[in-house]
Amino acid sequence: MNKYNEEIRKYEQEAEDRYDDYDDDNFDTGLEGQDSYDEDSYEEVEYIGEDDSYDDDSYDSYAQNSIGKINPNDRTLTITITNASGADAEAIIFGGNEGAAQPAGVLVVVQESSHNEVREESKANPFKIQGMKMSVSDALQFDNVWKILRKSAAGSFNSHPYQPRNATSPQNTNPNLIDDSAFEMDVTGQDSIRFFQKAGIKTTLTFTIKARVDMGNVLSGQNVAEISTAPRPTGLPQIDLAKQKPAQVFGVKPKPKKMVRKIIRRPVGGGRPMPNRRLLKKRR
Repeated sequence: MNKYNEEIRKYEQEAEDRYDDYDDDNFDTGLEGQDSYDEDSYEEVEYIGEDDSYDDDSYDSYAQNSIGKINPNDRTLTITITNASGADAEAIIFGGNEGAAQPAGVLVVVQESSHNEVREESKANPFKIQGMKMSVSDALQFDNVWKILRKSAAGSFNSHPYQPRNATSPQNTNPNLIDDSAFEMDVTGQDSIRFFQKAGIKTTLTFTIKARVDMGNVLSGQNVAEISTAPRPTGLPQIDLAKQKPAQVFGVKPKPKKMVRKIIRRPVGGGRPMPNRRLLKKRR
């Protein structure tokens, strides 16, 4: 076995002497008539690995700094529903495209503006709700299940039930108040909320807007998306302080791990790659 090992070592040494003779810009191929390295016959191939920074400029789709921010004082909708008809009637909230009229005796009022204005704005500037508070003058109103509807002009119809009593929150110790921080809903012209409002009972809904579209930003060449980075207030100081750190913004590409750039030169027409200069210098 020693005889064969020595023979293999000789071949290895001969190959190193012939092919690894790299001096400055000259590359000895060991082949007659081709003793120099031709720069033009090689192309650079770039590989990205770990332990280096990623160039954010190369990712220009939905960059975080291009998204507008919603003013924390401009993200609340306070909606009051009353029923003076003398019998339970179905209240309709949102539903801008359909524009269905409220039953007789049912009044839906948006404290910040008007229900009609919210309906019209949701058509061109849809928004996303995340978080809801519901206070009632009689806890029996909580027994009425909501229907969250999406109706298209082509006739498709989707309905999802929502039961306010299923919400859990430290604030829900008040029998006439329910806080649901996990409530989510997209409000476009197609979407609406419907539930039966009991006669003589007042219901107040407070919605928090998490994200919205502002088509007016197109005129100034800005991103139409706007998000709220401030945490939703709950009214409980110990919870609000713990939520001061904003959550990860949805739709934004997370920052990748550190990458490493490694450039390998290889022949355009095939062949073995150029040897590593650092390794060769160490060997010498």
